[in-house]
Amino acid sequence: MSHMTNPLATPDQLYQRRSFSALPTELQDAIFFSAQCLTQAAGVLLHLPQSTTAQANVLLARYWLVEPFMSDDYEFSDMSAATLYLTAKISPTPRSPRDVTNVYTYLLSPSSPFLRPSSLPRAPNIPKTYYLSQASYQAFHARLLAAEAHILYTLSFNTHVALPHAVCITYLQALDFLAQQRKEPLAKRALAHLNTALLSPQMLYLTSQPNALAVAAIYSAARDVGAKMPECEWWEVFDVDREELGFLVVGMRSVLGWARKMRVDVPGMKDGGMLRRADVEGEMRRRGLFLGNGRAVGGEEEDPEAEMARKMDEKMAEMEARG
Repeated sequence: MSHMTNPLATPDQLYQRRSFSALPTELQDAIFFSAQCLTQAAGVLLHLPQSTTAQANVLLARYWLVEPFMSDDYEFSDMSAATLYLTAKISPTPRSPRDVTNVYTYLLSPSSPFLRPSSLPRAPNIPKTYYLSQASYQAFHARLLAAEAHILYTLSFNTHVALPHAVCITYLQALDFLAQQRKEPLAKRALAHLNTALLSPQMLYLTSQPNALAVAAIYSAARDVGAKMPECEWWEVFDVDREELGFLVVGMRSVLGWARKMRVDVPGMKDGGMLRRADVEGEMRRRGLFLGNGRAVGGEEEDPEAEMARKMDEKMAEMEARG
């Protein structure tokens, strides 16, 4: 049964990711959300099966659970591209580096509608904004392979991901929902909830097994379409307790409202597009935050003279405060 289960994140890992990072929580969530959306959009343009794209989403979440967001020198989009390229490579539908590079170049260009709010006018399609020269391709290809190797090393080459989608269909069959044509919307809604859960900042795919995710998706979908479910505690048949079911249902159904609020509150996401390291670093500098140990957010050491001047200013402010 090991092929139907996943290694789950420990409470210590989740706590350390949130509490010991120099990045504020909303910036961590914004990076995660935009990178997961970018991976999904690239999977669509590359005509990859949703199972392959979802596996890439899970692997990227696992990577950032172990490796803090700003601890390496890669762009967030590079990590998304490398994870999707890696996942497709070991699947029945591999994609060439050229295809991956072309798709990501377009999605990151000003002509792309990626995460662009509907309130803004549609971006004009200007091919030269996503034209990729040979030199640019070689540079992207080098970053892609380097990021892929870094991901594999960080994950100890463990790329196994068990998805809940097939389990969800099996459970719907057991509940006799697929035997009736009129219940087809329930299956579509359940799969939609599973895909939405990939974007949850609670990292639901890293904290719950596929059987629990499938049950929560069916429960949420039944509420959406008004389907009549068994009156007994049917989720216990699938080895899911009430507390876990309630947590997952709330987590899945809150993603949409959370994403809308975040795109309003987080600087850099209001106009759409993928968050870059420069956007995050600029916001951190605006807030006066550093990574510590004399290192600024961008990863470069603070200039010794600037550090000395900063310490003298802090000392003078402390003396003035004392009187």
